[in-house]
Amino acid sequence: MTDTIKFTNALGNSSISELVFNRHYAPDVDYTPEQAAVLNDANFVTAQETIAAWPGYAPTPLLALTEMAKDAGLASLHYKDEGGRFGLGSFKALGGAYAVLRLIMSEISARTGAPEPSVQEILGGTYKDILAGITVCCATDGNHGRSVAWGAQTFGCNCVIFIHATVSEGRKSAIESFGAEVRRTAGNYDESVREADETAREEGWFVVSDTSYEGYTEIPKNVMQGYEIMAAEAADQLADGSFEPPTHVFLQTGVGGAAAAVAAQLRRRYGAEKAPKIILADPDKSACWLETLRNGTPTAVEGDLDTLMAGLACGEISLLAWDVLKPLACAAVSVADADAVSVMKMLASQTGNDPAIVAGESAVAGLAACIAVAAYPEAAQAIGLGADSRVLVFGSEGDSDPELYEQLVGRTAAEVRGDVIA
Repeated sequence: MTDTIKFTNALGNSSISELVFNRHYAPDVDYTPEQAAVLNDANFVTAQETIAAWPGYAPTPLLALTEMAKDAGLASLHYKDEGGRFGLGSFKALGGAYAVLRLIMSEISARTGAPEPSVQEILGGTYKDILAGITVCCATDGNHGRSVAWGAQTFGCNCVIFIHATVSEGRKSAIESFGAEVRRTAGNYDESVREADETAREEGWFVVSDTSYEGYTEIPKNVMQGYEIMAAEAADQLADGSFEPPTHVFLQTGVGGAAAAVAAQLRRRYGAEKAPKIILADPDKSACWLETLRNGTPTAVEGDLDTLMAGLACGEISLLAWDVLKPLACAAVSVADADAVSVMKMLASQTGNDPAIVAGESAVAGLAACIAVAAYPEAAQAIGLGADSRVLVFGSEGDSDPELYEQLVGRTAAEVRGDVIA
């Protein structure tokens, strides 16, 4: 097998996709202590029980795309639609807000010398004076910051969010709607991460980041533990529908925290024998995972990272995600912006038995990668994708930027859902 396959994408945009294999892929190896130090069953159960008790919790839909599977030559294709998660528009609600809660529970215990308080005590205002002196912050492309801001507002602490130069005004306003102060920085996402960290050190704030870096790993573990819930829900829903476990999961990356969480949950649930192949999907303008797999070691990409898939515009991978994905990721596929837009439109215009789906630009990279690989025999054969394949993808956001969604798709989300007549 070659290390890399390049091919013209089948989505009609004349873009070139690249599939890069992972030299460290070891699907038959047991889940390692290094992986368990990041994500494990005990901490997952805590996250699941905590988040399931929040007001408004409900599993998000798992949608069967029968027609799309047939067109791609697959046995089945399921789409986990995270657009309605807690009313925040993305799966990020599971991670950032949970990490905020875990942080303030720990901080209250440290300041009072008492055991960690219950969620009910925090929500009831028992510790409002302590919480008034706690500020959380993070850098974001939009969705993670919205989750952290929502968590801070819900649980009663202060919040400052750092956004980089190309984050849209719509996403900025959405974060501000949850009471957070938003500061726009120069440069790209990775530079905003560094500015958030430096400011937090100066001000005595707490960084709640979805990426890990040297000296900062504990809070991102909580973020990722929350993300595991969507994978567990999907597995439960497949079982409830009498579907076999997936053979392949295509996952958009960003820093890789969500991809690692899904891969870890499914690996522990199904074991080595039945765990699906994990295929990562990187925007071609910020392909840090593609380059990491190519080089066999965490590799940063430089530049403005100005991809339309803003939630995935990251130049440096999470080191914790690498610990998990190093043996679990089979390969990575590059996705062009134009391909993402094509898939957004395909989902919005489904016919036959397939539902119309509102999918934001950062939601569809995994599905775009699947369609591209399935249409190119050499790439499909290399990862064992074919007529017997059962594919699972995660639609990680809805119309998180409504104006941009309408611009790209040509209809509003309400029109796609059928809430209004187009």
